[in-house]
Amino acid sequence: MAKVLLKPGTELYPVPAVMVTCVSKEGKPNIITLAWVGTVCSEPPMVSISIRPSRYSHGLIEESGEFVVNIPTADLVRQTDMCGVISGRTHDKFEAAGLTAEPARLVRPPLIKECPVNLECKVKHALDLGTHDMYVGEIVAVHADEAVLGPDGSVDAASTKALAFAASEYWSLGERLGAYGFTAKKG
Repeated sequence: MAKVLLKPGTELYPVPAVMVTCVSKEGKPNIITLAWVGTVCSEPPMVSISIRPSRYSHGLIEESGEFVVNIPTADLVRQTDMCGVISGRTHDKFEAAGLTAEPARLVRPPLIKECPVNLECKVKHALDLGTHDMYVGEIVAVHADEAVLGPDGSVDAASTKALAFAASEYWSLGERLGAYGFTAKKG
């Protein structure tokens, strides 16, 4: 089948759909749903999030230098979407979505209790990219529900039922096809 040349666009998919928490200097928490998110470094562990400067959360993160990446389950798709379409300027998103704020250990923004994995982050770099600003955050603490831990004590991705975002749609992860390095193992 022939390839069709398309104009440059954001065709990398799927990407994680996450809820990022941040907090105002007065201590009011907020949630923003993001899909422009990714792991960018192993040592030290870092993630990037990209946000339009017009978004309410952009100013909160710019001001505080902290955020929490909360990984929602497929069961939270409605809340995840809601937190991406209403504004924290005019709504308490925790209340509107029926979510619970829990104190973090090392940053001011709260964790979302209903999310099985939460990454506390401190901003290390900010970069103006055009329509979005990218924040690179060092992961300073990780919280995980016991129910999503595998026998070795690490997060079992399948049990998290994490969301993915592709072509403006939410998806759940499918079946596991293999583990890193499975093609190099003999037998």
